[in-house]
Amino acid sequence: MASPAEQLPPGWVAEWYTELDQTHQRPIFIETASGHRQWESPAQVNPGVPEHAPGGSPPPTHHNPRRRQYAAGQTQAYYGAEGGLAPEMAYPPAGGMQQQPTQGGQLFTPGLVADQQFQAQQGQAPVGQPSYYGQPGEQQPEYINAPGYGQPAQPSYGQAPVDALAGQFGQMGMGQKQFQLYTTNLLTSPPEPRDLYRPPPEIRLPPNSCISPSPHANADPSYQRSTINAIPTTASLLGKAKIPLALIITPYRSLNEGEEPVPLVTDTVIARCRRCRTYINPYVQFIDGGNRWRCCMCNMSNEVPQLFDWDQARNQPGDRWARAELNHSVIEFVAPTEYMVRPPQPAVYVFLIDVSHNAIQSGMVATATRTILENLERIPDEDERTKVAIICYDTSLYFFSLPPGSTDSTMLVVSDIEDVFLPKPTDLLVNLAESRAALESLLGRVSDMFQDNSIVGSAMGPALQAGFKLMAPIGGKIVVLSATLPSLGPGALKNREDPKILGTAKESGLLQAASPFYKTFAIECSRAQVSVDMFLFSAAYQDVASLACLPHYTSGQTYYYPAFNAGRSEDALKFAHEFGEVLAMPIMLEAVMRVRASRGLRMASFHGNFFVRSTDLLAMPAVPQDQSYAIEIQIEETIPTPFVVFQTAVLHTTCYGERRIRVITLALPTTTNLSEVFASADQVAIGTLLANKAVERSLTHKLEDSRDYVFQRLVDILVSYKTSMTSGGAGASAGLAISENLKMLPVLVLGLLKNVGIRQSAQIPPDIRAYSQALLTSLPSQLLIPYIYPTFYSLHNMPPEAGTVGEQGVIMPQALPLTSERMERHGLFLIEDGQTIFLWVGRDAVPQLIMDVFNLPSYEILRGGKTTLPVLDNPFSQRVQAVIQKTRESRRGVYHPHLYIVKDDGEPPLRLWALSALIQDRADVLPSYQQFLSSLKDKVNGIGGGY
Repeated sequence: MASPAEQLPPGWVAEWYTELDQTHQRPIFIETASGHRQWESPAQVNPGVPEHAPGGSPPPTHHNPRRRQYAAGQTQAYYGAEGGLAPEMAYPPAGGMQQQPTQGGQLFTPGLVADQQFQAQQGQAPVGQPSYYGQPGEQQPEYINAPGYGQPAQPSYGQAPVDALAGQFGQMGMGQKQFQLYTTNLLTSPPEPRDLYRPPPEIRLPPNSCISPSPHANADPSYQRSTINAIPTTASLLGKAKIPLALIITPYRSLNEGEEPVPLVTDTVIARCRRCRTYINPYVQFIDGGNRWRCCMCNMSNEVPQLFDWDQARNQPGDRWARAELNHSVIEFVAPTEYMVRPPQPAVYVFLIDVSHNAIQSGMVATATRTILENLERIPDEDERTKVAIICYDTSLYFFSLPPGSTDSTMLVVSDIEDVFLPKPTDLLVNLAESRAALESLLGRVSDMFQDNSIVGSAMGPALQAGFKLMAPIGGKIVVLSATLPSLGPGALKNREDPKILGTAKESGLLQAASPFYKTFAIECSRAQVSVDMFLFSAAYQDVASLACLPHYTSGQTYYYPAFNAGRSEDALKFAHEFGEVLAMPIMLEAVMRVRASRGLRMASFHGNFFVRSTDLLAMPAVPQDQSYAIEIQIEETIPTPFVVFQTAVLHTTCYGERRIRVITLALPTTTNLSEVFASADQVAIGTLLANKAVERSLTHKLEDSRDYVFQRLVDILVSYKTSMTSGGAGASAGLAISENLKMLPVLVLGLLKNVGIRQSAQIPPDIRAYSQALLTSLPSQLLIPYIYPTFYSLHNMPPEAGTVGEQGVIMPQALPLTSERMERHGLFLIEDGQTIFLWVGRDAVPQLIMDVFNLPSYEILRGGKTTLPVLDNPFSQRVQAVIQKTRESRRGVYHPHLYIVKDDGEPPLRLWALSALIQDRADVLPSYQQFLSSLKDKVNGIGGGY
């Protein structure tokens, strides 16, 4: 006899669930093509098999030959003790299953409750079926599938079930709770700094979206966030909102104290969609009795891997619902051999140290070698495979042979820089553990070797080629320390700094690479899995714009220490701290990143430090922690589903020699409602994207075009909001309306327009501007936002608890709006942007305050400039120190900001630098926040004018 499914008309599906103890056989439902489920008895669906009466003998078992039979210990994962489908399957508790009886003798099935809700809306009260839904606002069981949703995209199903679903969600009220749109008038609502540090708008997924109750089932915004948390279903709706759609991704962010590490799946059982290659995640659906899963991206039905429900560590049946990939949005898999082109590479570090006259005299060489020596223990080397080489250079190249097991080293000089060769095939790139003694001895002597060096040239290009030849067969990281403009051989540069073109249309030319060597060499490095970090120290012009190309295309980072002088303890401390953190940082090696999205969405453009190898594959030879990327997204076709999923996968080798895949999954609801698009917009993510776009435009166009572009994007959003969301519509209005969740966007844009990276000025050296642009395109949002909207505290009158330790660590004062109106002539204020800390001292500060903080008798004796505060034994000093320390520690990344004392009547350049951080004030040709809003209002009302 044909099976019930074969007897049904085309487009009908019969779902079967078979008892694992082989005592019952019960069909659960028949689902029609329209999504309606019918309950049938076993006799109806399987003629010839009698109903199992209480006390009678069980029917014979009949198994679908294609169904995998689970081991006895796994039965409770899908069934209750009485033969029904257990409620735990509908809503598995975090941490595993607990056996419970079915309620009222009824079987619970995916889709049943959804049907009951649908019937209730239609006035059909289902009889005798218990509801799984609680009161409004309670946590809902998220496994229950909505009727008709997520059918495979096959011809026999058509589009009707999915289209019907959208309507059903609307009728049933089963969609996400409505975003509440609150309008604010920017002209009467001053910026509130705390708004920038609140979580982004809540992600309100419809019920049934997620199979896990875990609070970690959706990506934390510090890993991945979207500019919009309710995705428009059509490109036209997105275009109407004028809000850019993009992801901000920091896949390898550092962990602060107390944060949970990313869960690691070690059994190499990796379930991926056969069609779109999406990794299994909390937003898939299990079907066919748990034997198959339906992809949340493309609806493809996939087999669950045989070992998915097996605990390999204990060699016994496992709890599926406890698997990390079904409960966490950010996970790592240990990759099996099919994910490897070659065995995992070891970590390799090649240090290129400039030993020219300037580098020696500034103390850079001594500080760098001492820092490497002090941090040898921290360089990742758990498996003792890490390799290290040191090459020094001025107008020649100096290689060092480091025999294993010896304390001696031999210096080999190569003067031919036009055709670089390695002077020795072995002992130049050595195992860190085996050659540790020789390495320590060498690092202690390098500075003395070159202490009388009077050579001023720099053959950085040839040194890069030599380092590349040394490590190209393996890959790894080249760390360049340079205090001089490269002047010889390939990559030689000339001083092109011209004060006459600063502030003109030609200035953007100074922000582009002067030589094609650096981009060409960077792409060659990327192919060989070599990344480059640049540490730059010159007091004169160094062409940061050209040199930053190397980190930009190889996923490295640029660090800049203008006018470095190790004789100032603050300079030495800052560099040693940051360089030491870079050396100790765990890095992802030979990485590639790809972002996948639900059907209808396409990754359109990419911003950040990497090389785009194919249309959507990003090559990252060595990914540092806390580096951020922005990816713009296009809506290519109407999205029919109630939510969409974005998944970032980074295939990489850890610096401990293990091939892994980090997967970050973000699910967002869809909407056809323009007000929900506005209410769900994330101003921090939008600001991060605009920073990347602004820098990109300044390089392809002019700096003025970059500023105009950012300003116009803000105007477009405000115009769209006004015409669509306010009663004023298209006419002129007295206010300047925006949604409450976007009210800090204008001041973020103003901060970006005033940032050194794109600010209108004829006084900014091109090296400073180029370095700022490197930061704008690589900092994660947590560091970028203070960089464009600094933090401002009043310390002299902070609350008594500020600066003391509370439950969450040091209690910070309340941040103030960035305007000098908040300054007092007798006060002490702190201004910081993540890169620099200013301590502003009012001219009328009382002697006791000066004594308590600086250990000086009066304001007149106090000197401004770069400093380190004395450690004093009084409560106020300790609280100020605690606030400064917390400020430094709370930012992700390796940066250790300098502290400057700024006197109210002190040196004008330092005062102006500090005051430029108060972006709500007028400065030079740049408007105040009120003037900026006024020009925005004129533009929105069609009067014209720019900012």
